[in-house]
Amino acid sequence: MVKVHDLKPPAGARSAPRRVGRGIAGKGGKTAGRGSKGTGARDNVSPRFEGGQTPLHRRTPKAKGFRNPFRVEYAVVNLDALERLDAGTDIDPGVLRAHGVVAKRGLVKILGRGELSRALTVRAHAFSQGAIRAIEAAGGRVETIPAPWGDRRPPARGNALSNR
Repeated sequence: MVKVHDLKPPAGARSAPRRVGRGIAGKGGKTAGRGSKGTGARDNVSPRFEGGQTPLHRRTPKAKGFRNPFRVEYAVVNLDALERLDAGTDIDPGVLRAHGVVAKRGLVKILGRGELSRALTVRAHAFSQGAIRAIEAAGGRVETIPAPWGDRRPPARGNALSNR
């Protein structure tokens, strides 16, 4: 039975590595294959040094753009999803979450894709104009729910010239 510690490559498959820096009698004596002087002959070259060309961390641009800290994201629900629900006549974010139409958290916005054939009372945080028209045309009602944290936008700053 062959064991792992018995395994070795066939004869001649591997040659011993060259031992450099062992005196001038050997093949790799004196400068040990590093040439004469210069940064490459010494042991203190930074791994990110690129030989004097502009290094990668300076060639690549910094992160651009702007991320609005006051952005409000909505879970989007279309009218065709409301049409498929057999949830009665009152639909709110809790009903939509219970039926798996939207995720656990977040604000809900109703959009106007699809048709609505029955009268529904729909409560959501936002509605598109097309959705409002379609729901009311079907005999339903639209109720806007305020966001649970209120208005996140920063307070409006006055005119800088009027403060003088």
